Amino acid sequence: VPLGSHNDSIQGDPGTTTTLCKMTDNIDSETGLSHNTRSPRFTQWVAFLGFSVISLGAAVEAKNSDNPTASRANQRWAVACCSITCALTFIMVALQLHPIPASIIVGTKIEGVVVLILAGFWAATVAVVSDARNGLAVDEEGKVESGNLYYFSWAGFICSVILTVSYLRAAFGVDVASELRNRSARLTLWAGLLAGQLVIMGSCANIFDQRCAPMTDAGDEGFCKRTKFGISVGVVGTAFSLGVVGMKVATSQAPFILEAIFACMLLAMNGVGIALITSGNGPGGAIGNLYYFTWISGVCAFFPDIFLLADFQRMSSGAQAADGAHTGGTPTENDIPVEPLDKNADDV
Repeated sequence: VPLGSHNDSIQGDPGTTTTLCKMTDNIDSETGLSHNTRSPRFTQWVAFLGFSVISLGAAVEAKNSDNPTASRANQRWAVACCSITCALTFIMVALQLHPIPASIIVGTKIEGVVVLILAGFWAATVAVVSDARNGLAVDEEGKVESGNLYYFSWAGFICSVILTVSYLRAAFGVDVASELRNRSARLTLWAGLLAGQLVIMGSCANIFDQRCAPMTDAGDEGFCKRTKFGISVGVVGTAFSLGVVGMKVATSQAPFILEAIFACMLLAMNGVGIALITSGNGPGGAIGNLYYFTWISGVCAFFPDIFLLADFQRMSSGAQAADGAHTGGTPTENDIPVEPLDKNADDV
């Protein structure tokens, strides 16, 4: 093909010209590599690095404090987890600053393995630093003692979950949030309620072991009764929520009446739980996991009832409309036909 005719054909096609311009704009003239090798999750990686650095510093400070009741082994484990996650995150961020290593790791199985490792380590970190027996982020009563370690460890865990979800969507086309929404109605709310009830059950059990199992002070009797009630709320709520989530995942729906009964019972239990657990004399009165997740569970227990009521009203109005359509004028086989009156009948 003559060169002139080829150039004329390119110039004559606006779409081809635009595509070529975009391709040449994305190529570095010196290295010949594309500028778009940085991960779309780069901002999340940088935020994750910041959370890891702050958590590591706070964990080291808490470990060096004089706390005779703290578990030294768990404190060392928390520092080790924060160190490993900080090192891995720093490496991932540094590799994405240059196009060549970024093209090797971004969107590949290497990034996926690192994301899963970090999520696992960060889940272990949150569990250790939030345990009142370890003397790290909270004291013996579950009250937040080290704000940096407590809040930034939770921020790091949430960031690791977001990274995992983003990687699955980019690498395998699996949109976890959309799958949960499309799988069944209210599944996300029930899953959140399940997580909240698990935290309430574990936190109340931990506080009960710390302050109520060796009953030495009769004045703590009311506190321990509220703690027992919190454990009961967590156990019943976990069982009910797990049952609904299991049915929705397995069959994409749960029996409407059964779901409504469970939702009403959990709303009542969590409402009473908020009043008893988060009060000044309750186990969740101090700011900590139990306080936050008691309120989160109450919110998650409230919205299913609202949506179920809306669905019930929608079904009732639909049934009334169907009844009206059936009796409103469409003749059925049992109707007796009536002949219209002749306009001139009066003249006869």
